[in-house]
Amino acid sequence: METLFMLINLSIIGLSLAILLVLLFKKTNAKNDNALIENGIAGLDKSLMKLDELIRSEMARNREELNNNLRSGRLELGNSFKDLVNSTERKLDGIRETVENKLQTMQKDNNDKLEKMRVTVDEKLHKTLEQRLGESFRLVSGQLESVQRGLGEMKALADGVGNLKKVLGNVKNRGVLGEYQLANILEQLLSADQYGRNMQLKEGSLSSVEFAVKLPGQDDGQAVWLPVDSKFPLDTYEQLTDALEKADLQVIEQAKKNLETAVKTAAKEINKKYILPPCTTDFAIMFLPFEGLYAEVLRIPGLFDQVQREQKVIITGPTTLSAILNSLQMGFRTLVIQKRSSEIWKVLGAIKTEFSKFGDVLKRAQEKIHKAGEDIDDLVGTRTRQIEKRLKDIQELPENSVINALPPDDTEKPG
Repeated sequence: METLFMLINLSIIGLSLAILLVLLFKKTNAKNDNALIENGIAGLDKSLMKLDELIRSEMARNREELNNNLRSGRLELGNSFKDLVNSTERKLDGIRETVENKLQTMQKDNNDKLEKMRVTVDEKLHKTLEQRLGESFRLVSGQLESVQRGLGEMKALADGVGNLKKVLGNVKNRGVLGEYQLANILEQLLSADQYGRNMQLKEGSLSSVEFAVKLPGQDDGQAVWLPVDSKFPLDTYEQLTDALEKADLQVIEQAKKNLETAVKTAAKEINKKYILPPCTTDFAIMFLPFEGLYAEVLRIPGLFDQVQREQKVIITGPTTLSAILNSLQMGFRTLVIQKRSSEIWKVLGAIKTEFSKFGDVLKRAQEKIHKAGEDIDDLVGTRTRQIEKRLKDIQELPENSVINALPPDDTEKPG
């Protein structure tokens, strides 16, 4: 409504302005026009005043009506909201009650199911736990037994290491260890008649070599012995290994010099005691019982060749000694074959002689057999003709009569 009155007011104002403009543009009857204009303006003022009063009264009425409408609308809205709240509360109460009932039912069902599940799970867990615990106890018991056995083996190993240290710490026992290892190699590669132990190489000599390999000599039945002696310079070898672990070049060089001196001293001793031609070969073998020791000796420049050249001693380790003994074994077999071949030729010569005699005997036997055959042919022809002549006039009997007339031959036996 207020918008409508404003539009009417604006229309009247616009119309009044249009009239004023028309009057202003008219030039004739200026005086009359001025009077008309003044009258028009006065009338327009009155109209505007009335219109203003009308508008004000209408607006006041509209405001009051609007306030009344708003008040009634608020009351209706409040009542509707209260009704909505009450209805919502009632529905929520119903829903809450329904949900609580459902929840109670579900909770009860869940409790029952959980109780059943708990019982089932407890039974399975109890059974599984007993089974697993039993297996675990058996496994742990087995492992404890293994650990116990391992501890026993470790203790035995520790005792063995301690005993080995005692053995290696004693010079005499150390020599026995090298001798034992050398004996094992010889026993595996040679027969008992191909080597000797603790041999006195020369009559009247007080020293005896640990082992000597028997080699065939030039004369038949005369053997030549190859001396083999084990040496184990453990102290100098341990000094060298300790120096290598510490990587101290100065100590390493000193330890190598000590090892070189020990090897040269041992080679000189072997040359002096055991190389006794013609009873022995003009060289001997020094056996080092460990490959590590042998490798360190080979690493010393010129030591191997110097010992072999000056002292006629060949330094070997377990592997190289086995190779040398295998070569000697092949030599033994070659010599045996050579000896056997000469014997075979002698046997073949004897067989040839006997075979020629056997041929003569066969020839004489063949002549006798031929003469006997001629005698048999002559005897069979003459005697057969005489018997046939004597029996010519005698009548032959039937076969059945012959069987009955002649007594049975004792040599014939019924089948």
